[in-house]
Amino acid sequence: MPDSIAGSLTGNRFLTGVICFSRLIKKYSKEQNVGLLLPTSNAGAIANMAVILRGKTVVNLNFTASREALQASVTKAGIKTIYTSRKFMEKLVKKGVDLNDAFSDSQFIYMEDLKTEISKATSLRTLITVILLPAVFLKFIYCKRVNINVPAAILFSSGSEGTPKGVMLSHRNIMANLKQISDMLNTQDTDVVMASLPLFHAFGITVTTFMPLVEGIPMICHPDPTDAVNISKAIAKYRATIFCGTSTFLRLYTKNKRIHPLMLESLRIVVAGAEKLSPDVRDAFKLKFNKDIYEGYGATETTPVASVNIPDALDVNYWSIQLGNKFGTVGMPLPGSSFRIVDPETLEELSAGEDGLILIGGSQVMLGYLDDEEKTNEVIAMLDDKRWYKTGDKGHLDEDGFLSIVDRYSRFAKLGGEMISLTAVEEAVRNALNEPELELVAVNLPDEKKGEKVILMIAKEIELADIKKAMLDADANPLMIPAAVSVTKEIPKLGSGKTDFKLAKKLLIDKNY
Repeated sequence: MPDSIAGSLTGNRFLTGVICFSRLIKKYSKEQNVGLLLPTSNAGAIANMAVILRGKTVVNLNFTASREALQASVTKAGIKTIYTSRKFMEKLVKKGVDLNDAFSDSQFIYMEDLKTEISKATSLRTLITVILLPAVFLKFIYCKRVNINVPAAILFSSGSEGTPKGVMLSHRNIMANLKQISDMLNTQDTDVVMASLPLFHAFGITVTTFMPLVEGIPMICHPDPTDAVNISKAIAKYRATIFCGTSTFLRLYTKNKRIHPLMLESLRIVVAGAEKLSPDVRDAFKLKFNKDIYEGYGATETTPVASVNIPDALDVNYWSIQLGNKFGTVGMPLPGSSFRIVDPETLEELSAGEDGLILIGGSQVMLGYLDDEEKTNEVIAMLDDKRWYKTGDKGHLDEDGFLSIVDRYSRFAKLGGEMISLTAVEEAVRNALNEPELELVAVNLPDEKKGEKVILMIAKEIELADIKKAMLDADANPLMIPAAVSVTKEIPKLGSGKTDFKLAKKLLIDKNY
């Protein structure tokens, strides 16, 4: 388990650290839900597994969320102890995020202090035990047995829509999803996972942390997903084969001249998720690194992965190609998962090719939202005695079972009685200006005359008249032309790299658009 900052750990030493820290968690944390404020690192992985070993529920706190959202998350989960690192807290302060006095009802416990409580003799005894005893005895001695359907982790939303929602994921949810992903990606003994996505993100905790640990695949830790150069160096040094990121983060690799194509030469598969994969990012990545990006799809509520494109395969028995990848789609559902496209009002199933509300069914569908039965019932539908998660996304299935996403239902503007996709507006502006990588976001706001209007937030000095002329010259739908333009230095982003649509909307409302 290499860490680009803290050095490497062998499997035996990692397990030794987990067991030693789990004893201290038992000592200091009497409550069920344990808070962690740690980056993607050896320490972060050890802390997560130590909490799981004690049969407690891990809550990785989103340090990129607002102070109020973090406080609400800690209060809602009843967290009394938060495990963090002094070095990490100092780095957050340097970035303008001071959380040292944010949680008056909770106690900070620093990993550095805990390490001093573990004597060399204790560490050595535990290491010898780990090396000598079979796994079945280690489980009996050190693991607390819990029901597979109780919460293993709670992941909180950023709180941009109000009070953060706590997504409860059971041991069954997580184990099912990581096995599905491992199966779909055809993981091999020679694989090495590059882990750079944050632990508070469902993709980061399941796909790039728990999956390699459970499957016995080496994982390389790096705390900053935007640090493209050092991540590339780690990929080259440790010969990583599996790399996951968002479209926004993957764009950094195509643009950075310090990243040579040979640095990513070892990668076997690159997966993009969490947001729509931009075609120009996919093309630029292929051109520079000669690597395809395979787009996946899911939600925190589905632990998170529901589908993914995979490389095409040759069937040597019939000399035919097994289609695994279709550009513009997010792939087929994982083994054991199902998609259903329904009418958003009646939930009646629609035919192939028809756009409707995307439902996801399978073992990875969450238990529900923490202490919020009403919201849970709003998003979970029981159809044919099966639980389905209502994604809020609009899309369709083709005749081969590949899913295409049109947009989120919340990202449509009703202009003069016609529904206009805000994502389509953004693409139309980029195409008209011939700037495929231009940072912008379209937002719908109330309008007295048309019901709604589209405001464009853009990271470029440009006038509305210039955008309007370019779009008309490009034969864009006149309804897609924004009503106003707000120039900004940067577009708001979530910790996962996705555009923060809610914050963008709030900023425009504050500017009285």
